Amino acid sequence: VRLFDGRELPADLVGSSPADDIALVHIREVTGLTPAELGESSELVVGDEVVAIGNALDLEGTPTVTRGIVSALNRSIDAGSESLDNLIQTDAAINPGNSGGPLVNVDGQVVGINTAIIDGAQNLGFAIAIDPIKPLIEDIENGGGDVRGLAFLGVSSVEVSELDAATLENFGITADSGAVIVSTTPSSAAEELGLEEGDVVTSVDGQAITTPDDLGQAIRSHEPGDEITVEWERDGETQTGTATLGSRAGN
Repeated sequence: VRLFDGRELPADLVGSSPADDIALVHIREVTGLTPAELGESSELVVGDEVVAIGNALDLEGTPTVTRGIVSALNRSIDAGSESLDNLIQTDAAINPGNSGGPLVNVDGQVVGINTAIIDGAQNLGFAIAIDPIKPLIEDIENGGGDVRGLAFLGVSSVEVSELDAATLENFGITADSGAVIVSTTPSSAAEELGLEEGDVVTSVDGQAITTPDDLGQAIRSHEPGDEITVEWERDGETQTGTATLGSRAGN
């Protein structure tokens, strides 16, 4: 690994969770480093100021620091072959090379881990919320290896409350809560179910789904190959179906 002062040191991979785009490494032969303090992503509200830090474009010199606000919370996006959930959306500039860098609050505490951008869009960056990562770090430290399965439904979704009245009317959405499907991945479990843009997922295996984060957690509790039962609303009517979860490749 390369430190902020330019030193390059050997490191060992302790473990990872490809499903969460997270890895834990142990730097060898180093002393005197001060660890960053982890904050509480659950305390964030839209409009809070944040700073993104990372090695943007792998430029020479010190890390790049950009400033912005929290634009939205609990985002779920389809990142190629993977679906990432419980994301913090920010307008702080995040560029290739920023992935893995911290998103910090005004107190300098890490509240997220920079992870993705939307190609072609402006001021749309995403960071993994730190709260669900804390127990994951402990799991990796205690057991090592890959600690989560890579079950894959294959959807991007948003909260019902994020849609305006015209969009709700256009898709015939009457549900007060749930995960509204924005897109599905071809040849995925979602496509097998017949999920379409505008559908509102309200239940997985009898467990109520009120947000995209709920949906992501429900899927992460399964293994690839598991069969799930999903309930969703379309045009004000409830539909139910079953599908076999696929597998998403970690990297």
